[in-house]
This record gives sequence, C-alpha cells and structure tokens, in this order.
Amino acid sequence: MSAPKSFYVTTPIYYVNDKPHIGHAYTTLACDVLARFKRLDGFDVKFLTGTDEHGQKVEKSAEAAGISPKALADANSANFRELAARLNCSNDDFIRTTEARHRASCTALWNKLVETGAIYLGHYEGWYSVRDEAFWGEDELITNADGAKIAPTGAPVEWVREPSYFFRLSAWGERLLAWYEANPDCVGPASRRNEVMSFVKGGLQDLSVSRTSFSWGIPVPGDEAHVMYVWLDALTNYITAAGYPDTEGEFAARWPADLHMVGKDIVRFHAVYWPAFLMAAGLEPPKRVFAHGWWTNEGQKISKSTGNVIDPLGLIDTYGLDPVRYFLLREVPFGNDGDFSHRSMINRINNDLANEYGNLAQRVLAQIAKNCGGAVPKVGELTAEDREMLDGAHGLVSKLRPLIDRQLFHEVLEALWGQVRAANIYIDRQAPWGLKKTDPERMGTVLWVLAESIRGIALMTQPFMPDSSARLLDLLAVPDEQRSFAFTGSHYSLKAGTPLPAPSGVFPRFVEADVNAG
Repeated sequence: MSAPKSFYVTTPIYYVNDKPHIGHAYTTLACDVLARFKRLDGFDVKFLTGTDEHGQKVEKSAEAAGISPKALADANSANFRELAARLNCSNDDFIRTTEARHRASCTALWNKLVETGAIYLGHYEGWYSVRDEAFWGEDELITNADGAKIAPTGAPVEWVREPSYFFRLSAWGERLLAWYEANPDCVGPASRRNEVMSFVKGGLQDLSVSRTSFSWGIPVPGDEAHVMYVWLDALTNYITAAGYPDTEGEFAARWPADLHMVGKDIVRFHAVYWPAFLMAAGLEPPKRVFAHGWWTNEGQKISKSTGNVIDPLGLIDTYGLDPVRYFLLREVPFGNDGDFSHRSMINRINNDLANEYGNLAQRVLAQIAKNCGGAVPKVGELTAEDREMLDGAHGLVSKLRPLIDRQLFHEVLEALWGQVRAANIYIDRQAPWGLKKTDPERMGTVLWVLAESIRGIALMTQPFMPDSSARLLDLLAVPDEQRSFAFTGSHYSLKAGTPLPAPSGVFPRFVEADVNAG
C-alpha cells in the first residue's frame, strides 16, 4: 500500500508586537479547515503556524515597556498559541523565530545565498518604515495632510543610511515571471497574481537584507554587527519547520509547501521575495500562495485608534466556536474584503445553522426515535427521488475537492447547504409523519434516506464545525473509525437496526437579548 500523499499548509507567522485580532483568526481558521479536510481525505498533513519575534518594532516596544525583547515575545507569542487552541485549530507545529532550530536554518540559508553569490555587502540609503518593517521606494510614498511623506500603508517613514547586505533581487525578474507563467495557480486569487506580476514587470531593485541600527534579530554569520532583515528571517520559518537545513527526511517529503496562506498586505513578500530567495538557494518555491482580503467592522475600517478592533475570543464567548468558524468562512467569498456585522452573524446562526441544518437533523432523529424504536429504520424499495437524494449526499466529496484546492470556502459551504436544503424539500414532500398509518414501510425508507443524507453532510461539515459535526455523527451512531471521507459512499451506509441515542439539538438559536448588537 502506497504512503499517503503529503500536504503542507502554513499560516503567515504572526508578529508579536500586536494582540490577535479577527484577521489572524481568519487566516488560521482557513488553514485549519484545509488541514482537516485533507486529513479526512487521506493526506499526511502538516499544518504550521507560529510567531515572528524579531525586528526593530519589537525591540522598541519592549524598551518602552521596560522589559526585554524576549520577555515581550514570550508573552505575546503565548496569546497567539491560545488563539489557535481556542479556535480548535489542529496545527501540528507552532514555530517561534527565537527558537534554536530557526536560527540554525536561517544561518544555513544565508550561507547558501552567500555561496551562490546572491548576497553582497553595500550600504542602504532610503525610506524605511519601522511599523511595516519594510523599505519603500520614493515613488511608492504618499504625502499626508500634514505634508509629511508616509508609506502607502499609512505608516511613518524615516530616511536611513547604514551598511547593509543586499540580495540580488534585480537578477530574478525574468525567472520569476517565467515561474508565474509556468505555474498559473502559484499565486491566488487572480487579482493578486496580476498585482504581483505587474510589480515584477516594473523592475526589481536589489533588496536590503540586513540591519545594523538595532540588535534584536538573528546575527549575520561572520559579521555580527548586522542582524538579518526581519522578512528574510520570518519567511525562512516555512523551511525551518520542514527540517531545513537537513534536506533529506521530512524536508524531502514536505517541501515545497502546498500552500502559504497570507493576508493581501504581505503577498509581495511571499510571492516575489520568498520564491527568489529559495530559487537562489537551489530550493523549490512554494506550490501556491493565496492572499485573502481584509475585514471591516459594521462598515468601518478596523483600527486601534477608533477602538473597533474585533476580538475573536470575544466572538467565540458570545456566539460559540463552531458558529464563528462557520460565519467567517461562509459570509464572504474568500479572497475578497468583507464586512463583519453582528446582524449578519445572528442571521447565519439562526437561519443556516438552527433553522436549516439543525432543524433538519432534529426533525429526522425525533421521528426515528418516536416511530422506529430509536434505531436506524429498515430500507424498502428506493424511488428515483430517494436515489437522487442519496447520490447528492454521497457525491459531495468529489464536488468539494476542487473547490477546497482553490480555497473557495464559501462555495464549499454553499454546496453543502444546497444538500441541506434539498433534504428539507425532500422531507416536506415525502411527509414521513403522515406515512406511519398509511405506509409504515415507506416511512422507514424515507427516514433512512434522510438519516443517511445527514450522515453524508455531517462528514463533510467536519472541517468547518468539528465539534457540532461530531455530535451529529454521534447521534447517528457513526463509529469514530468511520468518519473519514473514505466512508462517504453507499458501501458504508447506516445499518438498519443500529440503536441510536436519544436525539438532542446541535445548533441552538441565538437569542438576541444575549448580546448588545451595537
């Protein structure tokens, strides 16, 4: 029997100068859904998240707080680890750039880039933003209302001149364009691919990859007056976690990564600089970088200054974990910007989850408990409508795979809800409650078709709502070892006579009095 196919998915590693917010939760959750889906589909998955802990911003924040940069990093990294746990994320690894394994990896990559002639010593003179940890060209700056030059992100910039090592990014423009052309899915969605290609076609400048004006970073091997540029350090985490610099063993199985999931603000680093670093070191670039959009809050741009940052842990406390997981990936086409509103959240909980999915399961299981002795009913002759219902439920996995591979989470959920709605139409049309006296055998068949359809749907909602889906599968007495996608088909249908536990609700309605929806 051949070994399962590997799937390696990563979040960006989150900068420890900030508290976790909805954007961090969104990215991590999307990766968790992918990881869970692929595991259930028979893949050997590695799901990586973690924290980016070096750089001038951390050094300055720690100084202002009167603590060491490491103490600040320790405290804030723990917040991101807690977020992943509270989201019920199934990450296999949590990397910190202050770990010894990461320092060894960065040092090895740097030495390799020096060996290939990709890094040289010069001096940097230009505009730098501490907040962005990024250098900006004169043509990229904008002027604010006070007449000051600022970065396109709105961050302040300062003119710096210091010795610096440079990466010969200018040598990689044509090779990067050839890579994009040969691998049309390597950057998604299409709007981000076009943005990246346009940037590269505009001409690439060599990239400063070291700093001497601060010390909180990984020292440049052989020249410890310099620390590595935070982005070279941070991006390397993806190969560190795969075992680099040992290119045998796990690295050979995992690399190149199948997907780097990022926010749209850092797509350039991941889809231009990172592939160039890797190719210059003789390593393969990632298979795909996908950049999702940003959230607004009730129509307003989210910012610390206006105090409207959305705390994902607060959302979980208010609405429950699985409803939050469902909402974030259902509400907005993944890749687009989206607006968070409490009204939309409540509508999704009460309409999609309680009324449609939860009520379907409750109606079916309550009737089986009442009319079929609390056991899976016997199946009689199947009609064309029965078969259509079952084919839809059993065929979900093949319909969803290509959507998951393109990160179209909202379309995956829409396809699943199409099946939920079809089952609700079927139960109303078949009216099993009226068949008990007139045709009890037909009643049993209809309820079996519905229960089997719910089994098919619940198997597929596991990546999105693991706890709720597990409860539904428990109510159907589906054994734990039969919950992977290998068991979605008709060969593993519910067996007549299997005792079922007493039915209970899985998706309660949200009572609006419980929250101040303002």
